[in-house]
Amino acid sequence: MRAVITVVGKDTVGILAKVSNICADSNVNITEVSQTVLEDMFCMIMMADISESNVEFTKFSDTLAQLGKENNLSIHAMHEEIFNSMHRI
Repeated sequence: MRAVITVVGKDTVGILAKVSNICADSNVNITEVSQTVLEDMFCMIMMADISESNVEFTKFSDTLAQLGKENNLSIHAMHEEIFNSMHRI
């Protein structure tokens, strides 16, 4: 089972590290990362394998969202199937 994690906000040092640490603490494996900085805006999409996670997905998602609030970022995690359904034309 995979999840899509998106991060958007003002670029600061350590965003990738903070998100990665939450993934590691939750036993979520990051399989792909795409990130860019547009002027001072940080944008990242991660694909993550959640099949071996040691926490419920809602808790994982809420922890990432809380990290976002604490750092003035928009961080969302959703199941890959939901992401694909939302973005299908």
